[in-house]
Amino acid sequence: MLKHGQLSIAMVCVILGIMLAIQFRTTQDIRSSLQFQRVEDLTQRLMQVEKERNSLESQVRDLRQSSGNEAAAKDLENIKMGAGVVALQGAGVIVTMNDTKLSSPVGSKNPNLYLIKDEDLLKILNELRAAGAEAIAINNQRLIASSEIRTAGSFISLNSVSLAAPFEIKAIGDPTTLENSLKIRGGVMETLQFWGIQVVVKQSSTVDIPAFKGTYHFQYAQPIQTAGKR
Repeated sequence: MLKHGQLSIAMVCVILGIMLAIQFRTTQDIRSSLQFQRVEDLTQRLMQVEKERNSLESQVRDLRQSSGNEAAAKDLENIKMGAGVVALQGAGVIVTMNDTKLSSPVGSKNPNLYLIKDEDLLKILNELRAAGAEAIAINNQRLIASSEIRTAGSFISLNSVSLAAPFEIKAIGDPTTLENSLKIRGGVMETLQFWGIQVVVKQSSTVDIPAFKGTYHFQYAQPIQTAGKR
């Protein structure tokens, strides 16, 4: 009877040991599975973060390149505007000049004194430029850095084109400032009118300045190479 009881107890202990071993193994498997799953999740998350970072870096590069291209395009546009190779539009003034109406000025020994000369146009242009004119044209001939203004017989030569009175000078800039620069007391406009030259200046909200129609040719001038550029 005792042996039978001991055997039963032994069997129970064996079964209990087996159950404990199975439970421990199962727990270990679950832990290993959870750890593996967590590592896999973290790996996937890391890959996603890397992908997002690469995408952001690509966007930053694109933005920098786009910004650089826009700045270069803006610089090029400003250069073209300053060189006079593009037509411009803006507020400004329109100045009309014509020779005197008097066919034979009284007491005049030199009728040419009452005709518009290159120096008269230059005085007007200098005042407009000093007042901030950004673009100027005379009879639709755009003024650029190399433009000549000189008397050629009864004409005025500008950009190798012969112009005759009346002269229409268009200038883009602050209309009030440009007009006041010409109408200042004792200024160029008053002096020309004293000699009978007809001068009228009007403000305009829209002034169209055409592009320079000629060509540029540099025979002697060369660009200076700056440091780091070849």
